[in-house]
Amino acid sequence: MIFVLVALTLLAIAISGVVSYALQRNATQARIDQELIRGVEEVRILAQEGVMPETGEPFVESEDLVYVAMQRHWPGQHESMLGLDAAGIAVYPHSSVPLRLEDDPQLVAALQQEASPGAFLEDVEIRTIATDITTYRAVLIPVHFAQDAEPSLLVFAIDYGETLRELDGIFLTYALTGLGVALVIALLGSIIIGRQLAPLRALQSTAAEISDADLERRVPVTSADDIAELSLTFNEMLDRIQAAFRSQRQLLDDVGHELRTPITIVQGNLELLNPRDPAEVEQVREISLDELERVNRLIEDLMTLAKAERPDFVSPAPLDLETFTSEVADKAARLGDREWSVAESARIVHDLDSQRITQAWLQLAGNAVKYSEPGSPISLGSRVVPGLEPTLELWVRDAGIGIAEGDRDRIFERFGRGGNATRAEGTGLGLNIVVEIVRAHGGSVGVDSEPGSGSTFTMSFPLGARGRAAPAATRGAT
Repeated sequence: MIFVLVALTLLAIAISGVVSYALQRNATQARIDQELIRGVEEVRILAQEGVMPETGEPFVESEDLVYVAMQRHWPGQHESMLGLDAAGIAVYPHSSVPLRLEDDPQLVAALQQEASPGAFLEDVEIRTIATDITTYRAVLIPVHFAQDAEPSLLVFAIDYGETLRELDGIFLTYALTGLGVALVIALLGSIIIGRQLAPLRALQSTAAEISDADLERRVPVTSADDIAELSLTFNEMLDRIQAAFRSQRQLLDDVGHELRTPITIVQGNLELLNPRDPAEVEQVREISLDELERVNRLIEDLMTLAKAERPDFVSPAPLDLETFTSEVADKAARLGDREWSVAESARIVHDLDSQRITQAWLQLAGNAVKYSEPGSPISLGSRVVPGLEPTLELWVRDAGIGIAEGDRDRIFERFGRGGNATRAEGTGLGLNIVVEIVRAHGGSVGVDSEPGSGSTFTMSFPLGARGRAAPAATRGAT
């Protein structure tokens, strides 16, 4: 990148320099020509209005006019003059004039040819004359009077080559300055861009070193700019990927463990089966079907959890919670011989996926049946909890064996079971499915339990999360 920056800088300097040089060169030549034209105007005025200083009479001889014109003309920088006739140089400039045209024989020869009788100029001409010494921009002024037998040639000349050399020197300084500026830009740019790109290099290096076997590396964040924001976003992405990989590995390990047990049971029973004993065949058949049913439930639960990652896992729609609570209670009553009741119902309409919430609520009700005695009370209900952020709560309360404090977090994990649970009581995915359903609605799941006194599982939903809600009073029921 720094090379591109320097190249663009040099290109800009070069283009501006070339354009400026061309404009300055044209302007210099125009200025020189204007100075030469002013000299011509001075001679023309002197010829029309001037007189000989000694006599006061009008000019008669061309040499006299040339002499007086050269005396009165003060040459500019790098300018000089000569007066010539057919015999050669007739009038020289004052000795104080630095540029001595007479010292350039090639120039004198060229001018002498123009002053010769056979090739004498008819009108004023501005010419560029190049010699081995330099290049001149000169105006040739023919001077001739009717009574004068010998015309003269007055020449004003400017050292054009020296003027261009001065211009070249200025632009050489410009070029060197531009080169220095480009070097400074390269140095400062390499430092600044290097610092700016250092986080990107660290990002690239980290990305190159990350593999499915090592997801621990993170990009160091040492600033507060856009690249730092990119690094933070990249680190957050790595956190999510690492969590997904960890969850995937854990899931594969757990699934492998859960599937290995029924397969081992079925395989062991089949290997020891005596096909001639009808009673043993029937017993092995029942065991195998039971284990296969467990595998089927496990696969269905895993498919539900897999769908939980999809955006269409839930489809919320306005739901009347008072009616819905009653419907779920009727379905839950078929799960077991318990004393079922609806403690309270929220008189509210809220956006929920009725099928998924029914699945989660019945899962909690089913757990209550598993861990309670026949005929014991189980109540469920819905209520609105007021406050700065009001919530909707759906809950199930049982009078079962309860949950130890150390097990209350583990039971919501995949394949997590409490210490008082057995493998025969489920796949260990039910509560995790409840968590995913409630989380997809923007809510959370909690439990309040005392060993030996029962448990209360609560699904909480923020009323502002799904937009439309019309909270009202709750109504108790028995």
